[in-house]
Amino acid sequence: MSHDDETDGYGSGVGGTGQTRTRLPEGTAGDIYGGARRPSRNSRSLVTLVGVVVLLIAAIAFANRGDGTNSPNTTDTAKGTAPTAATGVRPVKGKNAGVPAGYAQDEQGAQSAAANYAVSLGSDGMYDQSRRHQIVSGVYAADVAGARQADLDKVYSDKGFLTRIGLRHDGTAPDGLTFISRVVPVGAKVEKFGGDTASVAVWYSSLFGLAGEGSRNPVSESWYTTTYEMKWVSGDWKVTDHTQKDGPVPVGRDQAASSAKEMADAVEQFGGFTYAR
Repeated sequence: MSHDDETDGYGSGVGGTGQTRTRLPEGTAGDIYGGARRPSRNSRSLVTLVGVVVLLIAAIAFANRGDGTNSPNTTDTAKGTAPTAATGVRPVKGKNAGVPAGYAQDEQGAQSAAANYAVSLGSDGMYDQSRRHQIVSGVYAADVAGARQADLDKVYSDKGFLTRIGLRHDGTAPDGLTFISRVVPVGAKVEKFGGDTASVAVWYSSLFGLAGEGSRNPVSESWYTTTYEMKWVSGDWKVTDHTQKDGPVPVGRDQAASSAKEMADAVEQFGGFTYAR
């Protein structure tokens, strides 16, 4: 919810791998990444570049030698970053109140839990009282769930808030419109890990709005990072608190927005995922 006063940062704008190739804009001044267009290289810089490429190729060849396993001193974790490749480990074993549950008691399990909880807390299910109570009980630790549920009930039942975002007072979309609230995690990282406690940041994009002809709140995209404080309770990770901040926000591409019908059809036809590190 771009609506900070109404949401306390739960999940999407209402309240979360691989490589990306970015085409930088042409020109000199005003480069959004702070650099001007570089002049042509002279022969000396060309020789230097060739030397760097040769060294790089040699380094890659050396790194590929051996038995194909990583030594403890050469893993990405040792460099201060977590691996982004799929591990093959199942993210969860089941569900609790419709929310993915049953995570491993390790850093990967904490990241998977945080990503999936961000999706649940940012979903349109939060606008239905019965479903919202299920999500809260499945995500939050028992000693904080009661207070969080009371806070969330106030937010999502506020008639003024619902009217401002274009919904009926019961949290449903008007006839002919489709309400969209979806969080799409981009990545997660462990800020702190203590065995039975963890602090996990989830970076995600959020789709929020009403799709349909005549919508006054068309579906828009926002970017956030939410950091979840978690603890290991009764064999699973549960949220005890969280903080949210805007961004990082990527540069928008020059793409035409889809029609209201295309957007509504896409959200109805494309299901969500269970997320894992």
